[in-house]
Amino acid sequence: MTTSTGDTPLRARSAPPAPPPPAGRGHRDLILYLGVAYAGMWLAMAPLLAAGFRRGDARQSTGTLEELCIAAAMFAPALAAFVAVRSRRSAGRDGRVRDALALRWPRPWGRAIRDCLTAAAVPAGLTAAALALGALTGHYPVRGVDAGGLAGWAAGALLGMVVSLPLFLGEELGWQGYLFPRLLAPGQGPGRPPRLLRAYVLTGAAFALWHLPTLLMGGQYPGRPWYVSVPAMVVSCTLVLPVFTWLRLRSGSVIPAVVAHAFVSSVSVGMVKEFAGPEAALDPLTMGLTGWPGWVVMGVFTGFLAWTGRLRPWPDR
Repeated sequence: MTTSTGDTPLRARSAPPAPPPPAGRGHRDLILYLGVAYAGMWLAMAPLLAAGFRRGDARQSTGTLEELCIAAAMFAPALAAFVAVRSRRSAGRDGRVRDALALRWPRPWGRAIRDCLTAAAVPAGLTAAALALGALTGHYPVRGVDAGGLAGWAAGALLGMVVSLPLFLGEELGWQGYLFPRLLAPGQGPGRPPRLLRAYVLTGAAFALWHLPTLLMGGQYPGRPWYVSVPAMVVSCTLVLPVFTWLRLRSGSVIPAVVAHAFVSSVSVGMVKEFAGPEAALDPLTMGLTGWPGWVVMGVFTGFLAWTGRLRPWPDR
C-alpha cells in the first residue's frame, strides 16, 4: 500500500508550509478562515435543515436538492482560504494565492502521475483491509464478487470520482492548502520545531466538526444520534488526515490530497456497498473507513508514517 521513495529528494521537493504570521495577526487569519468555512457550510445546508431532511439508511441515495447543497458546501473551505489569504496579502504578507495554498501540480509530470495514482491506491488498500477485518470479525457481510461486474462497477466509480474532483478541491484548498500548514508553523523564537501533533489534531477536529450540519441529518452515520456520530466523525477525520497530509507533503501540492479525499468519500463508500450482501444492513460504524475496522487500519498506517518520519515536512528535521 505504501510507495517507497528515497527520502532525501522527496523532502527537497516538498514545499514547506507558509511561514508563521506575526502573533495576533495569525490568530485573526485563522478565525476568519474558520468563520467563513463554517458559515458557508451552515448556509449551504440550511435548505435541507429547514425541510427536516434526515438520512436513515446507508443505502439511501441523495436527490437533486441534496446534491446541490452538498456541492455548495464543499466550496466553502476554498472560499474561506481565498478570503483569509487575500486578507493577509492586503496586509503585505503572503505571495500569490496559488503558492500560499500549494495549488500547483507536482513536478515533474511523471512524478505527478505517480503521486496521483498513489493517492488512489493507498485509500483503496486501506478500504480493502478494513473490509477484510470487518469480514473476519463477523461485522461485514461480504458476498461473492463477479469479476466482470466488478470491472464495470470500478470503471464507473473511478469516472464518477474524476468528475467530482473539483468539489474535493474546494475542500482541500481549505484544510490542506490553508489550515494545516498554518497550524503547523513553528512556535515563536529561533529554532522552534513545527508543532506537528497540534496541527494534526486541531485540523482533524476542525475538519470533522465542519460536517456537523450533515451529521445532524444522518449524513455520514445514518440512523445514529449526534452524540454518537460527532465523536465517530472526529476519530475518522483525525485518523485519515495524516494520510492526506502525507500525500500533500511528499508532493508539495494539494492535488494528491484532493484525489485521496475524493476516493475516500466516493469510491471507498461504494466499495462497502458493492462487496456487501444485497440485503445486508450497512452500518458505517462497523464497516469501511468510517467505522472501527477503518480506524484500526488507518491507525496502523498512520503509525507507520509517523515511525518512518513521513509526516514531518521539514528537510532538516
